[in-house]
Amino acid sequence: MAGVELARTDLMSRAQAGDGEAFRALTEPHRRELQVHCYRMLGSFQDAEDALQDTMLAAWRGLERFDGRASVRSWLYRIATNRCLDALRAARRRPAKAWDIPGIEPPQPTGLGEVHWLEPYPDVLLDGAINVPLGPEARYEQTESISLAFVTALQILPPRQLAVLILRDVLGFHANEVADMLDTTVESVKSALKRARAGMRRRLPVTTAGDSPAEDAIVAKFVRAYESADIDALVALLTDDVFMSMPPIPLEYRGRESVARFCAFVFGPGYRFALVPTRANGQPAFGVYRRTPTGIHGAGLFVLTLAGNGISAITRFENTVFPAFGLPQSLPSAL
Repeated sequence: MAGVELARTDLMSRAQAGDGEAFRALTEPHRRELQVHCYRMLGSFQDAEDALQDTMLAAWRGLERFDGRASVRSWLYRIATNRCLDALRAARRRPAKAWDIPGIEPPQPTGLGEVHWLEPYPDVLLDGAINVPLGPEARYEQTESISLAFVTALQILPPRQLAVLILRDVLGFHANEVADMLDTTVESVKSALKRARAGMRRRLPVTTAGDSPAEDAIVAKFVRAYESADIDALVALLTDDVFMSMPPIPLEYRGRESVARFCAFVFGPGYRFALVPTRANGQPAFGVYRRTPTGIHGAGLFVLTLAGNGISAITRFENTVFPAFGLPQSLPSAL
């Protein structure tokens, strides 16, 4: 252990002297978990990547001020958290997007969403990012804390409450550590955490997650029903309170009948689709491609949320998220 500590001290000395390789050796082990942290705070894969780059640049520029009182990991979390808070305060959040298919009006929604900007997070980037040592104050399982429902609920919290809840209940930092990261008092941290927990209890639904045979069976049935435009088979897979959303378009459809109407609307013009499996936020997901006379073109990405033996939520994202998942914009016409 003493040898490891000496090696870290040597790396820090070299990094503070301007050695870029030493800096990368110090920070690279934390890079993926920091990106997930920024994603939880901002709800956007692209914004998280931007915040991570800002964090690393700020860490490099401020390295000479690192005094060793906190670990490198805690110091990086301090920087990343405050970069994300700056982004949230800067009113750079993207606005809601109107339905943009001319001449085609969707069914009347049951409501309009509070969270206008949300992006999925590719599972392929979660390796080594969520299986990290947690502090003793952590209250959430790591897989739960990356779920789409959890990240969506986080986005409704005020920024300071959002930061405190993630640092305390997701990552398990002590209250005094969080107070130091946010330049505030322990009492302020405890007060913000109490309000944040109450907000999450009101908004976080009960879901099940995890790759399992039961999940695989539901997913396979969903693919068959959707690709064959079988409304009855599709509806049979939905829970009574199923919820469909499509950020950044704020339209929301709640309840089996409402979601069925929207699916019938999608299939109505004779459109047919091909689904390409992937995973996002620890959940089953699909690249959705529409078959047309000119080819099979990307239409969006679905993320499914499961509860019990059914699908409790379908979140549809635009095909602009495809690059993060390694999905092409078009498929071979022979499919």
